[in-house]
Amino acid sequence: MTNSSAHFYEPLAGHGLRHDPFNAIVGPRPIGWISTTSKDGVRNLAPYSFFNAFNYTPPIIGFSTIGWKDTIANVEATGEFVWSLATRKLAEAMNATCASAGPEVDEFALAGLTPAPSRLVVPDRVLESPVNFECRLTQLIQLQAADGRKVTSWLALGEVVAVHIDPSLIVEGVYQTAAAGPILRAGRMGDYFEIKQDAMFEMARPR
Repeated sequence: MTNSSAHFYEPLAGHGLRHDPFNAIVGPRPIGWISTTSKDGVRNLAPYSFFNAFNYTPPIIGFSTIGWKDTIANVEATGEFVWSLATRKLAEAMNATCASAGPEVDEFALAGLTPAPSRLVVPDRVLESPVNFECRLTQLIQLQAADGRKVTSWLALGEVVAVHIDPSLIVEGVYQTAAAGPILRAGRMGDYFEIKQDAMFEMARPR
């Protein structure tokens, strides 16, 4: 393929395709399945596909929300959130928590999930999930375009202060990524991938 044959577009002018390819190209992406608690004690649970890890020490993860949603409002108000690993077994429940619902709705109940107490933060964990990160907010950033114009998206970064792992996923001291069956967002309106062992390959880092 030469440069002249590439499908070229400038995002501000439109992509010219049936579906925006951006979030399918940048993928598959881990899912930020984030639980929070409002100041009034109402639980909230929602998945975010703009999510990843950003630092080792201290461990920092982050997610971005398009629009000022209940999750980000709760994080700003309390400074805490919990991430739970979304797996193939929990895919339908995770999808149920995507539903548009008022701030008074408890998505744990909506999706038939069990809230489990955290150790160091107030928001509950998803008991059925094999991995949970308890987090404290480090930065809340409103995103902006290259020209400095503010956009209605916010990035929440949090330090992981406590970790819960199902012991069945640890073999001889090593966490087994594929054994949990994690799912990842793959673009369009509802495409996902599951991580499986036969998809893994290894490469040694150059010295």
